[in-house]
Amino acid sequence: MGDDKAAIITGSTSGIGLGVAKALAGSGMNVMLNGFGDADEIESIRSGLASETGVDVRYSGADMSRPEAIEAMVDEARAAFGRIDVIVPNAGIQVVSPVEDFPLDRFELLMRINLFSVFHLTRLVFAGMKERKWGRVINIASAHGLVASPYKSAYVAAKHGVVGFTKSIALEGAEHGVTCNSICPGYVLTPLVEKQIPDTAKARGMTEEQVKRDVLLAAQPTKEFATVQQIGALAVFLCSDAAKQITGAALPVDGGWTAQ
Repeated sequence: MGDDKAAIITGSTSGIGLGVAKALAGSGMNVMLNGFGDADEIESIRSGLASETGVDVRYSGADMSRPEAIEAMVDEARAAFGRIDVIVPNAGIQVVSPVEDFPLDRFELLMRINLFSVFHLTRLVFAGMKERKWGRVINIASAHGLVASPYKSAYVAAKHGVVGFTKSIALEGAEHGVTCNSICPGYVLTPLVEKQIPDTAKARGMTEEQVKRDVLLAAQPTKEFATVQQIGALAVFLCSDAAKQITGAALPVDGGWTAQ
């Protein structure tokens, strides 16, 4: 990729976001990491990635529920890199509840992080992308941006919102060299998911392999998890010239879940 391009990836101190950050850095792109976690662990990730790839890797602990924090992160990235060519809004939380009992504060927080932060990050960088006639907005949505599950009303609504927002921004950038797409993962074997498996197995009286196949992967016909490396590779492809006519798309990486 090279050319001193720079990216911001939110929610990138672990899981999908970190997989995307590693892939973009590996392609030669400077990256701004973002997320919460142990400060020493994050610094180890940041310095290790910089050492491995030779690119400039920065970190911002900006809270994606706060517009002013997002703006400060963008200003910091712009000061460090000179420009922002790629954004990957990935930060998100999940809250599971029947709609009649859904805690109002949790619904609103989920919307601020999962949907509103996508808007704020995009609005802050879009003019520069248009001026330079090149930009990539790569939203990490979800299979739940295309289909629904019960008890996840806030998450499903937010991710459907991300897919719709993607289409609108794709049209706004279409004549300016700026593409906007959504990657829609199904279940991905992240550290967070892996930690849930033993407890789920114990609670259900199942083996861990049964939990993986019959609970987590019940909706995925391949019966295989997507990997963070696969999602990172797709993000790199979307930044390439080969993908310049792909815009406004919702791209499932879900083992056939949304094909059913």
